[in-house]
Amino acid sequence: MRAAVRRLGQGAAGAGVVVTLAVAGWLVWLLPGPQMAAVLGFGPVDGVVTIHRCYEATDAEGYATGTDCTGWYTPRRSGEPEREIVLDTAGDDYRFGTHVEVRTARGRAYELSGSAVFNLGTATGLLLVPFLTLASWLFSCARHGRVEDGELYFLAAMGGLLAAIVLGALAGMVVGIGTFVF
Repeated sequence: MRAAVRRLGQGAAGAGVVVTLAVAGWLVWLLPGPQMAAVLGFGPVDGVVTIHRCYEATDAEGYATGTDCTGWYTPRRSGEPEREIVLDTAGDDYRFGTHVEVRTARGRAYELSGSAVFNLGTATGLLLVPFLTLASWLFSCARHGRVEDGELYFLAAMGGLLAAIVLGALAGMVVGIGTFVF
């Protein structure tokens, strides 16, 4: 009887791992996924933005988030209407009339820039770390057949959150230097 309960607990923990990882993947795809794909340049260029003006953007709390530009978007696909659009976290403070190739996601235009990679990469990392920590704890419980102590997993989560910020900053700096040089 005791072995059956232990196997049932292991199966429940194993199912918890799968569900946790599925929810994490779904949330990454739902929240920062489309914007990150646009920033990293997956897929063809969607169109060109002719810049009207650029300004220092802020978030809801008033903190600076980088340079945003407004402009007139001309899509590459025929049949789509031209419209005004915001180039989110632009790679440069563009002058009036500059043409910038962009990819779009959720009604905004994106290009490869260090600040965009930092913002979206850090958001993705901060979203994934708690789910990956929970999944690793559940996996350990399933493997050993008992509830494991969670103190080290909590410390690992704190380290993972710090690592997500540091890696996001490093990736943003590398992309920023790369776009400046090339």
